[in-house]
Amino acid sequence: MIFAWDFTDNFMRPLSKWGGFFFLILGIMWIIYAIYETKRRGSFKKRKVESWDFDITKFLKALTYIGILVGIFSIISGVGALILDEPPSVAYATENPGAGRNLFSAILLIVFGAFTLLKPLNDLPISSIVGLVLAIAVGIIVCLLIPDWVVEHIAIHFDPKWFFIVLFIIILAVVAIFVKFYIAGIMGISKVLSWPPFAFIVAIVCIIQGILLLVVGISIL
Repeated sequence: MIFAWDFTDNFMRPLSKWGGFFFLILGIMWIIYAIYETKRRGSFKKRKVESWDFDITKFLKALTYIGILVGIFSIISGVGALILDEPPSVAYATENPGAGRNLFSAILLIVFGAFTLLKPLNDLPISSIVGLVLAIAVGIIVCLLIPDWVVEHIAIHFDPKWFFIVLFIIILAVVAIFVKFYIAGIMGISKVLSWPPFAFIVAIVCIIQGILLLVVGISIL
């Protein structure tokens, strides 16, 4: 059938075989991140940025969005390799016939993919957007789930319209506070990931692992 599209066989399985390729892409991304953060901080070792400037260049915005996609695909590749027991490259499958997945490569793809996904939070105010969307969604869902008999009972005392407006605002505020609390932790991780030496180390590990998988057919370990 035309619409019988299988996510596992048509999407996850092919990506799980591209582990070596994704390591190289991750390495390139993190080298660029390291160069940008060094330039922005004025030093390779400086940990803090005195002023936060969100008026970033179009190149960085494009790079940031690409980084989000690369992070997502890398995570899918690693998870697919673990679940489907697929080798991370053709060379690895040739050098290790019947070996299936490489556990270290799969876990590393998931971890560095998550790092790459979190890194953009340091450059774009994504956290505010996420918090607002979640708060609005929760408010709407709660309001829709209130039974009709409750609405009828409320209507006896005052206009339900104003009740739902007040309820929505309260829910919006409460959820936004909780989301902001958790996002603050993620932002803290993002700032650590933005330190140039850390970004450079991640880049070197990814590039070495990618070359070994694609060319030699072995892993770092």
